[in-house]
Amino acid sequence: MAKPFSLQSVMNLAQHQNDSATRKLGHLNKQQLGTQQQLEILRQYRRDYQARLQESTQDGMNPAELRNFQEFINKIDEAIAQQIQAVEQSKVSTQAGRVEFDLTRRRLKSFDMLHQRHIEEQKKIAEKSEQKSLDEHTNRLSARKMLNTENSN
Repeated sequence: MAKPFSLQSVMNLAQHQNDSATRKLGHLNKQQLGTQQQLEILRQYRRDYQARLQESTQDGMNPAELRNFQEFINKIDEAIAQQIQAVEQSKVSTQAGRVEFDLTRRRLKSFDMLHQRHIEEQKKIAEKSEQKSLDEHTNRLSARKMLNTENSN
């Protein structure tokens, strides 16, 4: 009878941790992409607003309108700076998630390799046992034939 893999429960835990790390990394990648997209939207909005400012100043603009445009562009710049920080933090988090994922994947592969070795070992044991049984059976048949031959003479 095959002996069960003694590290199966630890291997199951490693599988669970790897699945969890995989989901977490997927979430972090999605989050990072979202923060980068938001940054690009803000940058595009600033370019559009800057173009509108240039267009309006060519057409003529009073000082209050100019100040409002400049203040709004400054607020957009602040939002861009904050979003850049969010992107950088997201990159750090994603990298940490990637490291965790790699660690759990390597651990799982190690357990899988041990499991495969266990299976091969159990196959060899089963094959040896089967060969031993076959040899014993063959020896008994040979012994009976010899006995029958001697009794016939």
